[in-house]
Amino acid sequence: MSDSNPRVAVCPGSYDPVTNGHVDIISRASNVFDRVVVGVVNQPIRKQKTLFTAEERKEFLEQALADRENVEVQVFANLLVEFARENGATAVVKGLRAISDFEYEFEMNQLNRKLAPEIESMYIFASANYSFLSSTGVKEMATFGGDVGDLVPPPVAAVLADRLKR
Repeated sequence: MSDSNPRVAVCPGSYDPVTNGHVDIISRASNVFDRVVVGVVNQPIRKQKTLFTAEERKEFLEQALADRENVEVQVFANLLVEFARENGATAVVKGLRAISDFEYEFEMNQLNRKLAPEIESMYIFASANYSFLSSTGVKEMATFGGDVGDLVPPPVAAVLADRLKR
């Protein structure tokens, strides 16, 4: 691809909190695309309330991905396909861990293709050491005093421990 027509992808998510699995998927996507826009969902539909504000989640991602020059982080509150169009993206990239992820993502892919057939959905399989990792699991571990230091970026681990103290 020429520089005049860069390959752009969006990596959407709630990232509440960002995990090392998220960072791995985004980093791997940044090796394939010229520009990766990480989209932090302002108010996720599937989750009642977030532990971190959208701006906090954005900041954690920016810190974790600072070494990736072709990655930027934005908060969004509109349809994913509209966010992708606004950023000139031709692909939505997400990570897959298990069959349960596939079932949900398959449904979302069909809806997104109906709204924006020009935007492809692409999936990167989780690395083996992150295949079990979820933001929900991390929050549960941290709530009960578990060490999540090797599961999330260091700034996230520090704030999580403080915010979820029982």
